[in-house]
Amino acid sequence: MRKILVLAAVAAGIAGSAQAADITGAGATFPFPIYSKWAEAYKKEAGVGLNYQSIGSGGGIRQIKAKTVAFGATDAPLKGEDLSKDGLIQFPTVMGGVVPAVNIAGVEPGKLKLSGEIIAQIYLGDIKKWNDPKIAALNAGLTLPDANINPVYRSDGSGTTFVFTDYLSKVSADWKSKIGANTAVQWPVGIGGKGNEGVSASVKQVANSIGYVEYAYAKQNKLSHALVKNADGNFPAPEEKAFQAAAANANWSEQPGFGISLNNQKGAEAWPITSATFILVHAKPEKPEEVQAALKFFDWAYKGGDKLASDLDYVALPANVKDQVRNAWKGVTDNAGKPIF
Repeated sequence: MRKILVLAAVAAGIAGSAQAADITGAGATFPFPIYSKWAEAYKKEAGVGLNYQSIGSGGGIRQIKAKTVAFGATDAPLKGEDLSKDGLIQFPTVMGGVVPAVNIAGVEPGKLKLSGEIIAQIYLGDIKKWNDPKIAALNAGLTLPDANINPVYRSDGSGTTFVFTDYLSKVSADWKSKIGANTAVQWPVGIGGKGNEGVSASVKQVANSIGYVEYAYAKQNKLSHALVKNADGNFPAPEEKAFQAAAANANWSEQPGFGISLNNQKGAEAWPITSATFILVHAKPEKPEEVQAALKFFDWAYKGGDKLASDLDYVALPANVKDQVRNAWKGVTDNAGKPIF
């Protein structure tokens, strides 16, 4: 299938008009719905706005390295050596799930069942029809069309792509050897959409398509989604308890900057494509007051934003992890070497 680039409007500039006191951030589209909700509530309570550009994780990493924003946001955590090299501190904010969104006439949300191996074969171009015997075998009683599958992928540097391809690399040796996991990969087939917004729009517009989006986007855009076989062989619904189950045994101190993978975790109810999303700030910022304002915002979110996160089907961090993050913030210092939080 010929690759087609689909451009979508990038969501940007939330929680009121930009003011000098506004906090600036840019990056991942995965958490944009919850950052938007938090910003709206924080503006009313603290009088400080947030100007967050939902441009993708790759863009967020570039902007924080260029020091054009107070914080960058990424779903693909940076490795310890990269954090040290660029003088960055990384911490998670919330967790969520990535779901296969589908547009198949007559197939209601949660009725189609897929395995990770099948999804990998679809995106490799090896499974081309919705009524392929491998798909039909998982979906007895479901009428699937004799129609070509139209895969949709992210065209921009994307942490959601990293989460999705990391999952496929864990469940498919073929995918791991041919494509691998990264924020941008060489897709063998499909059409591209920019941001979770662009993929959602493409799936909605293109018949017989499949894409991958953060669950809140699928829900808000009323997209049909498929269930995915987890490591225990079950097909849990993508919902808060399934994302929590995936993180139940997580060891957040295992990697520098809390950069662990929650994909394909054991657990009867665990959603197999689950991820935290991360914030990046400079350990020694040139404008410490701006980073201090950002940390105050996220501290407020940790204390009072869990319900808003849950309403959008994100999962709040455990209280002990929030405390670990606050402790990590002590590494952010002003020009005199004094912690700013």
